[in-house]
Amino acid sequence: MSNTPPRDPARFGQSTRLVHAGRDPSAQYGFVNAPIYRGSTVLFPTYDDLMHRRGRYDYGTSGSPTMDALKTAWSELSGAAGTVLTPSGLAALTVALMSVTSAGDHLLVSDSAYRPTRLFCDGVLKRYGVEVTYYDPLIGAGIVALMRENTRAVLVEAPGSQSFEMQDVPAIAEIVHAHGAAVVMDNTWATPLLFPAHERGADIVVEAGTKYLSGGSDLLLGLTSANAKHWPALHRTFEHFAMCAGPEDVFLALRGLRTMALRLREHGRQALAMAEWLQTRPEVLRVLHPALPDDPGHAIWKRDFSGASGLFGVILKPAPKAALAAMLDGLELFGMGFSWGGFESLVIPFDCTPYRTATRWEPGGQGLRFHIGLEDIADLQADLDAGFARLRAAM
Repeated sequence: MSNTPPRDPARFGQSTRLVHAGRDPSAQYGFVNAPIYRGSTVLFPTYDDLMHRRGRYDYGTSGSPTMDALKTAWSELSGAAGTVLTPSGLAALTVALMSVTSAGDHLLVSDSAYRPTRLFCDGVLKRYGVEVTYYDPLIGAGIVALMRENTRAVLVEAPGSQSFEMQDVPAIAEIVHAHGAAVVMDNTWATPLLFPAHERGADIVVEAGTKYLSGGSDLLLGLTSANAKHWPALHRTFEHFAMCAGPEDVFLALRGLRTMALRLREHGRQALAMAEWLQTRPEVLRVLHPALPDDPGHAIWKRDFSGASGLFGVILKPAPKAALAAMLDGLELFGMGFSWGGFESLVIPFDCTPYRTATRWEPGGQGLRFHIGLEDIADLQADLDAGFARLRAAM
């Protein structure tokens, strides 16, 4: 076997590319993985080299072999011209939006977007003169009615955060590009393994590596990739912020990358089985999972996606808060926490009502967001079954 990266990696299957992407053992004295490079200062051998910035790196914020390995791998997997690494998923989104907007511009944002994204748009972008309009995530090609001369970008997220609506990204992208604007997509739920966002029309794509890239609930990381047209602006904005990820987190992401396809496949299989089981429960009003045949977004999911992740929602039939607390507080295997994508199962209550502005959120009952981990599915179902018993007893 050669000690250098494979030539033309695009000819290989997805799992093969995950194993080999970004690796160059010949540059690491034969070791399989790039080590953790920590440091701020890079030394130059001569005055002339210093003045002309000769060398692969000139300062810690500009990169390292560890960072380059992940950036190269992610760009290759995403079909992007380049990728930047940030300390969190939200940081990745802010860099993306700042690279396509300026004072006086107009930005369209899906009403189902990740709530911290909304807080950034309303709390920072508006303060700097960017007008933000929220739109119905199911608008599809109807986005044309909202486009203005100064609309610079449209933010999409599929499925929507918490409410799980499926957006028709290719239809939206066709309209947006015809108006000379950019499509920015939060693709954290699917990752490029399940939805090739750049191929489907997104210009800048954001993923929270905090989720499935590690699988261990032990890192904070964001990845923002761009096509050739938008890569210069993204890279320039990133350099101005110097918002770089930590080397240990990048190393953990590289390690997790190699097994990501296997883990994501199992999370998806387990979550779909759990969603189908929850559909049979008398306590559940409906399940929000695009891979279910009766889900309103199933046709789009089936057309554009190659799988589903472990995250979905349910709407319970109306119940008092005390009954919900009795159900959740007694769970043994489901933790309550705001992240997801790790090996463990999680559940949190949610309610989109207070912040949806373009659409009305009237689910008919309490929403719960589940992330299904890698435990035995029978054990998870038994844990929830006991929780539902507590819910009924407290009614």
